[in-house]
Amino acid sequence: MRLFSYVVARDYGFAPNPFYGICTLATCKPVIRRTAVISDWIVGTGSAERSRRGHLVFAMQVAEITTFDDYWRDPRFAAKKPIMSGSIKQAFGDNIYHRETEDGPWLQANSHHSFADGTINQANVTTDTGTRNVLIGSDFIYFGGAGPAIPARLRDFDDQDLCQYGRGHKSTFSPPFVEAVVDWLRSLDATGYVGAPLEWSYMDRQQRRARTAR
Repeated sequence: MRLFSYVVARDYGFAPNPFYGICTLATCKPVIRRTAVISDWIVGTGSAERSRRGHLVFAMQVAEITTFDDYWRDPRFAAKKPIMSGSIKQAFGDNIYHRETEDGPWLQANSHHSFADGTINQANVTTDTGTRNVLIGSDFIYFGGAGPAIPARLRDFDDQDLCQYGRGHKSTFSPPFVEAVVDWLRSLDATGYVGAPLEWSYMDRQQRRARTAR
């Protein structure tokens, strides 16, 4: 069992998507999505830009790995297809890629990763489809912008720090460290969706300012 840790630089509830009772990582982080296997843990921590460095955003244990095409067709995940005119939760759906034929081009749904007018953002297509894998976790905790601070003992555990700094990820943790992290996650006595994505409240503030300025 491995542990992957990275910074959730833009916490919109898109990557990961923690809604409808299951946590999915279907976009961004192609290296993690390509190399993680069932039973591995994925941990996301907050960004320094939002003054959330050292805080937990989410954690999920990989229970299933599927492909973009199967994810798109699976009725279990139909609600995760984005509806840009719907609720904010619907607008950040992550079920956005499929192909019409096995070797055809990737089609990108109108979504957080397309351009504002709904047209395909090829740069995001290229990054996201660097692997076809979608990671699925039913055992997860998602705190969004209200996550607890990572304990000091997990910031310096035999010279290992749970928190990644900057881009990329880390996954070379020792088995005792992974066990300590999982024990801490279990001790939080919380499961599933706990708090809203951080960027939602930031967007609300922006919108309030815009209305005031009119």
